[in-house]
Amino acid sequence: MADIERVDRIVRRWDCDPEYVIEMLQDIQDLYRYIPEEALKRVAHLTAVPRGRLFHIATFYSAFSLRPRGEYRIQVCMGTTCYVKGAPEVIASLERRLGIDEGETTQDGRFSIERVRCLGCCGLAPAVAVNGEVVGSVRPSEVGDLLAQFE
Repeated sequence: MADIERVDRIVRRWDCDPEYVIEMLQDIQDLYRYIPEEALKRVAHLTAVPRGRLFHIATFYSAFSLRPRGEYRIQVCMGTTCYVKGAPEVIASLERRLGIDEGETTQDGRFSIERVRCLGCCGLAPAVAVNGEVVGSVRPSEVGDLLAQFE
């Protein structure tokens, strides 16, 4: 649930200018780790940008989520090189270890798993990013050690 006063402060920091709704949504995303529906409605109200347009923005850009993400956002590269070098098995290992499927967040809100198209580091395949920090050459057997760094 969004704290409307905090959302109002974010929108007002951008002078309620509709030209800056992406920046407003980024700030809201940073605050909550997702964009709550109440926040989306409030941004629409204060900026006069239609909710449908904001929803389109929030679902178009992969940086945004309308569902809560974990404190630790685990992104597994599924680019061709990472895929061939074992990324699907890394995802399977993460899912088993965390007890969630890709696209979900653990009950305690600590971890979420996401597939991404490319992390831009093919030489490190298979690559995983945790909150933007890239770890290369990840093997399914090493997933436990990787997660232990964040527990």
